Amino acid sequence: FHAAPDVSLDDDLVRRDLTINAMAQEEGGQVFDPFNGRMDLKARLLRHVSPSFAEDPLRVLRVARFAARYHWLGFRVADDTLVLMRQLADSGELDYLVPERVWKETSRALMERDPQVFFQVLHACGALKVLLPELASLDGVPQPEQHHPEVDTLVHQWLSLEQASRLNLPLTARYAVLCHDLGKGKTPEEEWPRHIAHEIRSARLAKTVSKRWRVPKDAATLAALVAEYHTHCHRALELKPATVWKLLKTLDVIRRPERLEDFLLSCEADARGRTGLEDRPYPQVDYLRGAAQAASNIDVAALRQSGIEGPALGEAIENARIHAISEFKKTWQTPSP
Repeated sequence: FHAAPDVSLDDDLVRRDLTINAMAQEEGGQVFDPFNGRMDLKARLLRHVSPSFAEDPLRVLRVARFAARYHWLGFRVADDTLVLMRQLADSGELDYLVPERVWKETSRALMERDPQVFFQVLHACGALKVLLPELASLDGVPQPEQHHPEVDTLVHQWLSLEQASRLNLPLTARYAVLCHDLGKGKTPEEEWPRHIAHEIRSARLAKTVSKRWRVPKDAATLAALVAEYHTHCHRALELKPATVWKLLKTLDVIRRPERLEDFLLSCEADARGRTGLEDRPYPQVDYLRGAAQAASNIDVAALRQSGIEGPALGEAIENARIHAISEFKKTWQTPSP
């Protein structure tokens, strides 16, 4: 262990978040375990060291993150620790967390092996409705069973985050997956299980969350785009070439091709985050990649040299890109399952 000379081993260990992290090995090899960390390690329990756990509300997020990290090994939060976390959530202390610290913990959790567990633990202790009420409000909101066999929108969210990890998405895309369906929580109950125009509502809420947490611009921008246009991606094979180009143009694919990739993978995680449909084909990714490549490959220089100028040149370039996508679509063949 490493501590200042005036800090005793006991004092150092009691400051730790969890018992499994509050052990030390002495020079002779003997393990110093004043809080029964080895017992909790064997039982796969994440347990707080002492009641002083409640002095730092950020520990609620850290414990949830550890749960996400070690879920695959069978770890879970101890019941008495969950009670303390619930008390912290109910106390109002979480309201005073610095936004940057909330984003730091959330972004780290999103990159864990089981990011959905982070949010599940926060939901179980009542912290989710404080920190991310837009997500908590999805609990129990139904979706059409023919498209979502899992029905519950929050369950769909867990499954989508699982797929985001499975597809090895970068942080920006995982955050986009987190925000993609937030608008369904605002659908009037009389319209359930349909969610007309939820994309617009989701984009608006994604922007609200990003502003509240001070999310970096690239992640915030992608989240809003995925929220608003993920259903366009799902229907890509049905869209007219002009509509496909409009989507690609909105994504700024000519200047930012990497954004398209993150957008496509976010949409794929959404499409696969459905009970029993985790491994179904999703050809939309390759189709839109091909359409973007076709649009990018037009000879802009030749159009400029043709004598066309001003707004007419811009229109000619647009038409050339749409034509290229149209020609690509004629040759496109959906891969066999």
